[in-house]
Amino acid sequence: MNHSEKGTIRRRILAIAALIAISAAALSCSAQQASGAEADKPNPTLKKVTLVSGQTQAVVEVAATETERNRGLMFRKTLADGKGMLFVFETDQRVSFWMKNTSLPLSLAYMASDGTILQILDLAPFSEEPRPSERSIRYALEVPQGWFAKVGLKPGDRFQIPALK
Repeated sequence: MNHSEKGTIRRRILAIAALIAISAAALSCSAQQASGAEADKPNPTLKKVTLVSGQTQAVVEVAATETERNRGLMFRKTLADGKGMLFVFETDQRVSFWMKNTSLPLSLAYMASDGTILQILDLAPFSEEPRPSERSIRYALEVPQGWFAKVGLKPGDRFQIPALK
């Protein structure tokens, strides 16, 4: 095996290790099933804020605690266009979401700390496939599937994030 082949193998091993770490983060920090007596019930309605990008507005609930983020939109039956949930993380980090116990088809935008959309993914109901962010993010926004395309938002567009405290 020559030096080039060894380097290629080393890079592949590092890439696999990174994917394993991201998958582990998915299980520990994003949309896991909540524990306890309320494990099969939706989050109570959380604090709401309005996000604005150009002429587009979304009224979203804010999931700021680990418990709120872990439950997310699980067990919800409806979500109207222009509504959603903003997941707020304490620091910029790579995260991963899944759709366990979530019957609603959703679109997910991973966003930087300044509100810039970095990545948009469509999520399938009840899927337990981890859907990782490509980069470190501060916010994740879930809305009804197709809403970003319907209103013309794409990566590079930016939401104004109001004070969340």
